Amino acid sequence: MTYTGLNDFIWDLEKNGELQRIKTFVNPVLEISEITDRVSKAGGKALLFENTGTKFPVLINTFGSSKRMSLALGQKDLQTTGKEIEKVFASLSGISGSFINKIIKLPDLIKLSGSFPQKSSFKGKCQQVIHNDPDLGILPVLKCWPYDANRFITLPMVHTIHPETASTNVGMYRMQILDKKTTGMHWQLHKTGANHFEAWKRIGRKMPVSVALGGDPVYTYAATAPLPENIDEYILAGFLRKKKVKLVKCISNDLFVPSDADIIIEGYVDPSEELVWEGPFGDHTGFYSLADWYPRFHVTCLTHSRDAVYPATIVGVPPQEDAFLTMSTEKIFLTPIKLALLPEIEDIHMPDAGVAHNLVIIKIKKSYSGQGMKVINSLLGAGQMMFTKFIIVVDGDVDIRDYRNLAVKTFTNTDFLKDLVFSHGPLDVLDHSSDTFAFGGKLGIDATSKTTEEKQESASSVLTNYNVPDNIFELLKSSKLILNYNSGLLNDNIPLLILSVNNFADCEIVNKLKSKLRGASWIDSLRMILVVDHTIDVNDCFTVAWQVLGNTDPIRDHYFVSDSTILIDATIKAFRPGGFKRKWPDVVCSDDETILKVDQKWELLGIGDFISSPSLKTKHMIHNANEEVKR
Repeated sequence: MTYTGLNDFIWDLEKNGELQRIKTFVNPVLEISEITDRVSKAGGKALLFENTGTKFPVLINTFGSSKRMSLALGQKDLQTTGKEIEKVFASLSGISGSFINKIIKLPDLIKLSGSFPQKSSFKGKCQQVIHNDPDLGILPVLKCWPYDANRFITLPMVHTIHPETASTNVGMYRMQILDKKTTGMHWQLHKTGANHFEAWKRIGRKMPVSVALGGDPVYTYAATAPLPENIDEYILAGFLRKKKVKLVKCISNDLFVPSDADIIIEGYVDPSEELVWEGPFGDHTGFYSLADWYPRFHVTCLTHSRDAVYPATIVGVPPQEDAFLTMSTEKIFLTPIKLALLPEIEDIHMPDAGVAHNLVIIKIKKSYSGQGMKVINSLLGAGQMMFTKFIIVVDGDVDIRDYRNLAVKTFTNTDFLKDLVFSHGPLDVLDHSSDTFAFGGKLGIDATSKTTEEKQESASSVLTNYNVPDNIFELLKSSKLILNYNSGLLNDNIPLLILSVNNFADCEIVNKLKSKLRGASWIDSLRMILVVDHTIDVNDCFTVAWQVLGNTDPIRDHYFVSDSTILIDATIKAFRPGGFKRKWPDVVCSDDETILKVDQKWELLGIGDFISSPSLKTKHMIHNANEEVKR
């Protein structure tokens, strides 16, 4: 089914029991986010806030379930979509030349299938109402979290064009409201929008930019999809929808946008202007991304349909709505990656705790020695995979979404002395744990079954007798080296121990712990020790995983406490000896005042049984770095 604007999609969501309307006034400043956070983490419906203090309702949590993702993309089964893409990519096998040459041919192949966008000379539905003297204040833009620098547009489809090649791009870059006619434009240095910006800067001309909001929800997904740089996002949207995307020319610049979008914000970025201080913002990593310098976007015209709906999303401590976008990408893009890059790949998974880039798990069909290493090295340089911090490669019949069996498989097949690949490379600019901005350590783990050639006498095996003294944890606690521990995974044949320490009070505590553990008679009964802050519940394995993946540089923070046992320091590095070179951000939480307001308003919302705030679970993790961020 195609949708001509968000109202069509809203009707379909309601018909399928996937929408909850809220008629009570809810403030776009903090309150909508707090309600959405509760509903999203409880697995609830999409929310339509009809009373926002503006003429525009807010639709949010739109993609927050597998069913809603399938509705949004018009696909009953996203695996089927992958198979359809496979047919297109299979035709590449008849084209000679390199992988790059094949990718270049891809738009022509898809064009033949009728998926290429179509430009119209008429005005579109998105231009039914035109504001030539625009004011962003008419929109119900959200302030999501207490320490966000201001309100942020969180689902903008940012349209740009390269001044020399005329290649277009639609990217998803948050936009901080600066005043009624300007915003920040947060295109990160690795993104295509930033590439286009540099090209306009070289020729010394203003850069046209237009932002679409809403329309067919397939556009939003396409703007987030990991496409090669020169492939038009609306080709993918047309392919998924089985219908060409109709584009119309903007009123105040020459860019083309979807005719059926709900809202269009037109303008420009002047590369000759000084950059603006943008952020902080409570991001999808679960931490505040810190403020930095970004271009200023000037609004020259604002248009919208007569029945426009304002789309939004919130991100923060995982899992959030964006996890389902990631899940869809796993299914849709598995086949292209297999056929175009690594045919041995059988499955790809990006766990929620890894917030997309921090952890990728790959399952391959292994047929020769060194194949796991080959896959690791190939992926660390492939497109957006270059941002990945941890990669685990397995083979065989393991289900990579069954984390217990995956852990057993990984420890069984991994010799830490020879099966780990440490390297340095680019990181997502939102990564806060590396000593250097957007650059740091990476770790690949070859957990595939080893061939005869790969096996050595030191190869690891599943441990069945841990021989860890029953009183060792009490001894460590009594020596004030640890505050708590979780040894429960040992019962599941997973030789992993979780310890918590208070390095806020003693910045040398991790070093003292390492010295205590190194050479201990029982240490080889374990394979890995994770050390987290005392604010973390060591029995909450999801939160532990999120903290380990987010707070570590794999090279800097791993230590061999024996030849076969690694300790990983996942504590906050702001309190380590000598401090940290960069500001260390806080976790994203609602404030007490907002939580109370929503508690008191809950019955009026009419959305079912009371749901307590997820922030109550995480606010004790705050270490007051936000006070520094505010200054």
